[in-house]
Amino acid sequence: MTTRILPAVADPDAARAVVTLLSQLPDAEPAAPVADSTHLVDTLARLAAESLDELPEVVLVHERIGPVPALELVREVALRFPAVGVVLITADASPVLFSAAMDSGARGLVTLPLGYEELASRVQAAAQWSAGVRRHLGAGADVLAGPGGTVVTVSGAKGGVGTTVTAVQLALAARASGRNVALVDMDLQGGDIASYLDVQFRRSVADLAAVDDISPRVLQDALYTHETGIALLLAPAEGERGEEVADRSARQIVGALRSRYDVVVVDCGTHVTGASAVAVEMADTALLVTTPDVVAVRAAKRIVRMWDRLQIRKAEESTVLVNRYTRSTEIQPALIQKITGTRLAGVVVPANFKELQGVVDAGRMHELDARSTVKQALWSLAGELGLVQAPDGGAPRGPGRQLALTRGDDRGSVGLRRRGKGR
Repeated sequence: MTTRILPAVADPDAARAVVTLLSQLPDAEPAAPVADSTHLVDTLARLAAESLDELPEVVLVHERIGPVPALELVREVALRFPAVGVVLITADASPVLFSAAMDSGARGLVTLPLGYEELASRVQAAAQWSAGVRRHLGAGADVLAGPGGTVVTVSGAKGGVGTTVTAVQLALAARASGRNVALVDMDLQGGDIASYLDVQFRRSVADLAAVDDISPRVLQDALYTHETGIALLLAPAEGERGEEVADRSARQIVGALRSRYDVVVVDCGTHVTGASAVAVEMADTALLVTTPDVVAVRAAKRIVRMWDRLQIRKAEESTVLVNRYTRSTEIQPALIQKITGTRLAGVVVPANFKELQGVVDAGRMHELDARSTVKQALWSLAGELGLVQAPDGGAPRGPGRQLALTRGDDRGSVGLRRRGKGR
């Protein structure tokens, strides 16, 4: 059996040495090495989307890979792609590191400088383990997705564009369709999810920051179960405690939630922090909310460029949602897509704050009337993002009729095209 091997090595010289040695292994088919953690996860996700058979049997992770630390990358690959055997390449052969690598999900450890016999042995063992897992689990979709569900982050181009309203309504839509949903407030200094849902709870995401291994019991103690059935992980009441949530903690928290819930919606706020950056990087869908005005669109472009520079997410892998849209808006969604270089959500949210004002002031966002055009638009977006479970294979549930202003709607599309021709 041919063993497909994907090396993740940042240093070009080390990458050439690894590939040269791998090419000498019997029945080995080494792929071109990837240079960082982002490209590794993106490559595996793309292959997994095609078929389980497209995934490599073995992934080699070099200790100096970046920007995500090697052990955290091993943990993420093992969690998201459980049918792939991960082997860590490191100069440290201490029992402490070996134990940490095994706890992270590695199937083996190869010490530097590389030796043929040790590398062949570890690769073969990882490949056999991978083949056994695939035979046991079969080629169903559950194998591709890993033990857990979909992570969606909602970020704002600037303050006041509707980030939290969007995150809350997406979570409510997913929950209403029967999904098991967690809603996380990763806006660590100014999170408002508790206010929008009329919740007072002592525990927060900061209480998980110092936990090295988040067990189901520890996670459950930090979560608040809302009356709607959504599990809430709130921002700390004391904003200064947000500094306790480092990127490593955020990665563990999001990974733990992914493994227990069908849908995880993360409100990342408007500021890019280490924690929010990790969430955006790990997300299946990164949603960026903007309003159709010059200041907000410029801010959206600035955030997208920052994500790209920091290797968090590429522009074309992000989705922009246009909020507070009217037919008389000068800046059209298509222009926003062109400026930011992102994908454009198929739904635009109308400017109708009067529908929201009562439930916002009362802290009862979950009681927003089903006839609200804002709610209809956001619940339609939840269906577009795959967060809504279709009953009996039919159309996804929603609060009522879908909003007319979508790219698939004749009236909305014609309206956009006419304005485009007139400009």
